[in-house]
Amino acid sequence: MTPKFENDLKRFYELLGERQRALGSYFSIVESEDCDKRIETLIDTFLTSIELSLIRENRVAALTRLINLRDEQMVQALEKEAKDEVFITQAKEKAYVWVKDFYLKCHNELIMQVQKEWLFSPFYRRLLRGVHEVGVVMSAWQSHWNEHIINTINPLLELEYNKDAQAIAEMLHVKGLMDPDPSGNDGDRSYSVLEKVEGGYIARAYATAFPKEVSQVRNTLQDLCDDLSEMDDPDLDQKEAYISYLKALNDAFGEEERSELIAKWAEVDRKWMKITSPIQIGHPLEYYEDHYKKAVALEWDVRVSNPEDKGAYVTYERILKMIIRLFDQNNLDATQIKEMMLFNLKRVQLYIGRPALFYAAEFNGLFSAQVVPNDETVSRELGKKIFAFSDNILDSLRDKPFLKINQEVLGKAFMDKERELIYHDAKTWHQVYEVTTIGHEFGHILWMDHDTEAKMNQSGVFKNIEEFKATTGGLVAFFMQEDESLKEAILRDTIKRSIGLIGWMKTGEVEPYYCEGLIHLTGLFQSGVLTFDQTLQIDLSPNAYEMLKEWYLKTYTELLEHYLAKADAKLFLERYARKEEGVYFPNELRVRSFVDYYWALHQRIGRDIDESVKRSDWL
Repeated sequence: MTPKFENDLKRFYELLGERQRALGSYFSIVESEDCDKRIETLIDTFLTSIELSLIRENRVAALTRLINLRDEQMVQALEKEAKDEVFITQAKEKAYVWVKDFYLKCHNELIMQVQKEWLFSPFYRRLLRGVHEVGVVMSAWQSHWNEHIINTINPLLELEYNKDAQAIAEMLHVKGLMDPDPSGNDGDRSYSVLEKVEGGYIARAYATAFPKEVSQVRNTLQDLCDDLSEMDDPDLDQKEAYISYLKALNDAFGEEERSELIAKWAEVDRKWMKITSPIQIGHPLEYYEDHYKKAVALEWDVRVSNPEDKGAYVTYERILKMIIRLFDQNNLDATQIKEMMLFNLKRVQLYIGRPALFYAAEFNGLFSAQVVPNDETVSRELGKKIFAFSDNILDSLRDKPFLKINQEVLGKAFMDKERELIYHDAKTWHQVYEVTTIGHEFGHILWMDHDTEAKMNQSGVFKNIEEFKATTGGLVAFFMQEDESLKEAILRDTIKRSIGLIGWMKTGEVEPYYCEGLIHLTGLFQSGVLTFDQTLQIDLSPNAYEMLKEWYLKTYTELLEHYLAKADAKLFLERYARKEEGVYFPNELRVRSFVDYYWALHQRIGRDIDESVKRSDWL
């Protein structure tokens, strides 16, 4: 890396931080009379367009949609004002277009600033501009993708199969509608969509289902490849890696034969793994919203590493030691998987930074961290990349207004300790993030064979235990090599997050995280950390901590055995939660009682600002 590139990277990272903090300042319109009236107009114009009243709680919901890219508060606001399902679907699309237009302008301004300051070489300036041009096209495509899969096909499937995910999964298997992997078995994801025909459904590759959009993406990618091929990369010598990757993307988007889709996209991942630059491109990697056919989302972004960050090596070492200890303690007969896990962990490429440019599906939510690729065959060959965006998350936590529901449920003393961490002890906050969030991403890698997900997903709910497995892997690794100074902060974080996930009860695309929360809550109640009788009681004592730790060690051991057996994920999930009328609820009555209480409270005051404390007092 040349000195100029390093300095340019630092400046670019500063620009990203400034932009994020400027966005966070928008929340001032719900906290102060002395605010930027242009922002107020922006928010109120949007609320008027979806026929929501111009009250503070609805402004919080609109700001959350714009800045945090989450729509559950907006949906709850619409439900509270008696909007029907059709209206809400239309409002969600209006919100997507509003957010898309806002960020496309922001991203273009950022690229113009890079040009103005002559940051980076012509090669990287063209790369950033090219990603943006592809992103513009993909962001337009996202509306059609969402309308076809999420708003049309999936409701049809639910109607025909009475929302029975297992029956839908069986039909897709029997009819050969899942994309086959290179061995001819059902793949664990799809790059095709269903279409309704007389007598059932057919599946069509993205290239044939969305020919206009795919053609535009491919033409833009080709233009970018052509231009980059005429330039040099004197800073990192990654020219050939980027061009090979972009060409593989072009080929994969254009593939029309479903039998070749997973293989073509695996080749994209192979080329991508060879890019080790601090400027990383994110492509369609994961499925979120589509619970049935697992159609991969239209992810597209640039994420940039923090040039000052030295990595999360403490968590890495903890994870390695945990694997060896669990194998030794439980006499596990899975030497091949053990060796593969250890090998994969040693090859992890870790990128800690910020999202710089993001498009399409990511206007519906950015990740706090991510481990990819999901293709386990590619991962066996080349390992994985872990991305973590801790600086963005901390900025976001500092910018959000204080909500009444947190103090109502968790209490003032609990929230004061959390705020002390967020505003005045960034070092400890980052250490907690490393355990819980980066540990979560490392945790995804564990106990996985090349066919684990496909076999465990027989009932279509693999993701609904996988997120719990990931988080708990990070926690158990910490429990086995504790830092005394972090124990209470990690316990508080686990409590706060598990309770907060209840708010996602009816947000389908994040159902796996909601289910994860229900399992954590079961442990928190069974260990006595939480008790509930009209109000929540929280025990943060060393004894309660040890009881919870024991629960996690036992539960995680049972879970890894479930993974090694490649048993249906539903069997593990139903130990803790079952579906009632399309929504999961915890099996334990005391947990159910609290979940019902919190959900009702969340609907009633989930967007109300806490007037008893001012955020300005903590700044």
